[in-house]
Amino acid sequence: MVKKPLTSDQVKKISKQLMLAVLASSMVMTTCLSASASTYNLSSVSLENTQSVGNTVSILESNGWLESANVEWTEAKGATGYNVYCKLASASDSEYKQLDNQLIRKYSSYFRADVLGLSQGDYVMKIVPTINNKEASLEQIITKTIKVKANTREGFAFASGSPMGTGSGGYKDDGTVASNAQIVYITSSNVNKVTANVITNIKGTATLCTGITDILAKRQKGYDKRPLIIRMAGEIKAADIAGLNSTGYLQLKGGYNVTFEGVGEDATAYGWGVLIRDSHNVELRNMGVMLFPDDGISLDTGNENIWVHNNDIFYGAAGSDADQVKGDGSCDVKKSTYVTVAYNHFYDSGKCSLCGMSDTENFYVTYHHNWFDHSDSRQPRIRVGTIHIYNNYFDGNSKYGVGVTKGSSAFVEDNYFRNCKYPMLSSLQGSDISGGSVGTFSGEEGGMIKAYNNKVEGATKLVYSKDDATQFDAYLASARNEQVPSTYKSVSGGNTYNNFDTSSLMYKYVPDAPENVESNVTTYAGRVDGGDFKWNFTDADDVKSEVNTELMSKIKSYKSDLVSIGGNSVVETRYWTK
Repeated sequence: MVKKPLTSDQVKKISKQLMLAVLASSMVMTTCLSASASTYNLSSVSLENTQSVGNTVSILESNGWLESANVEWTEAKGATGYNVYCKLASASDSEYKQLDNQLIRKYSSYFRADVLGLSQGDYVMKIVPTINNKEASLEQIITKTIKVKANTREGFAFASGSPMGTGSGGYKDDGTVASNAQIVYITSSNVNKVTANVITNIKGTATLCTGITDILAKRQKGYDKRPLIIRMAGEIKAADIAGLNSTGYLQLKGGYNVTFEGVGEDATAYGWGVLIRDSHNVELRNMGVMLFPDDGISLDTGNENIWVHNNDIFYGAAGSDADQVKGDGSCDVKKSTYVTVAYNHFYDSGKCSLCGMSDTENFYVTYHHNWFDHSDSRQPRIRVGTIHIYNNYFDGNSKYGVGVTKGSSAFVEDNYFRNCKYPMLSSLQGSDISGGSVGTFSGEEGGMIKAYNNKVEGATKLVYSKDDATQFDAYLASARNEQVPSTYKSVSGGNTYNNFDTSSLMYKYVPDAPENVESNVTTYAGRVDGGDFKWNFTDADDVKSEVNTELMSKIKSYKSDLVSIGGNSVVETRYWTK
């Protein structure tokens, strides 16, 4: 078996390692090396009242991402800390804003800082070593111009007719921090010690809460609707957190206007999952989730306007049922509505996303730009709901892609199905019962799929209505705005398509052409820069549904390279000026 070629991110990491090796062999930076790092060294500028650490910071790389930017650098000899700043590239130097100390981290061979909450645009970052609580301004260095992109705020979580109108949580829809937002940083060492004031009654009384589970529990009654941003740095294990619920979840219940996000490439929930219940306008992003005991991410009951995006979801802990050897659901949506699940990377999940369980009322969910990377099934598996599925990359799926039951309606458009065995299934008809099969979906009634402009390669079987008007998997539309005639019905239950996508329910969105889906999704799905956990499947994995033992072994032995959090920053009021 031949491994896939190195990704651009892996090439970048190798280049960084080579640069570190060169730096380790020499105390003097050459002009050539500084140029290759694309930085502007300001050590020749004369400044008053400055300190010197003896050698300058050397930037390894600086990058823009989705509403964030980051920089990595080598340690400056003699420095006791670092201040890091950011500004728009076009702004004056007086506009530099200092990053929070917790956004600066030390790794085994470099330092890194991430600035979060940026709107789309061009930025620069500045690193200033500190010594004896003073900035060594002679040694400061500024990055090249960093381009920051906006997140794609589309789908039902952002529908104008939805209850909250947004799923941006503690942020504004331009990506910047909401006014009056609280920001709480959690790490493995402070997750039970961090404090925040929470409004706990109708009179507006503020209660000081200690530990993340206490902070979230006190917000359950919904008195405190101030924007809250929880930023998680590094790996946090289940054993680190006091107060997880009985099934191993960190529970966000009754919350309003909350973002739970990872910092940088390596924020990892190890051995626990996230449960969101009875919550409104919640965003969950940029986390790795490993060996969770139940579901990885569970949206369960009473939620509205939830945005789950840019997460890396790996194997869960094996359950007691035969179909739970890779864990239970990776990202399940039950009794929740106006949800967007986007740009997530599912690594060989057994059951990606159950969408509807005991639901009896219609609900609305969008799945877009997710990377179903050799995951087996439930991408998603739908009951009752109204679901839009576009621009996802179905990459080597051994069982099926989209499954509809119990009268659900799914619009499946502009996706790329590569070696997905059964791209689309409706219960008890078409491919679901081909070859005498009893069906995949526990004998439930069928639903309806409208398919448009999908790219399908290597499927075992896919039956469109134009080829069989009764035993079809999906109705094939010739135009996006085509309505499905009511004469097309599911064999079991006689259910028709509800044509939601041509009604006033629909939101604005701009789909990619299916030819561009693979490139876009593999570039931006998952955590920042693809996260710190790298794995490439082979073509032989396309047809396998059993646990990949090598992947499981790597997950079980995972350990973050993080050494410490905080740059020993000094709050400065003096900014560099020319």
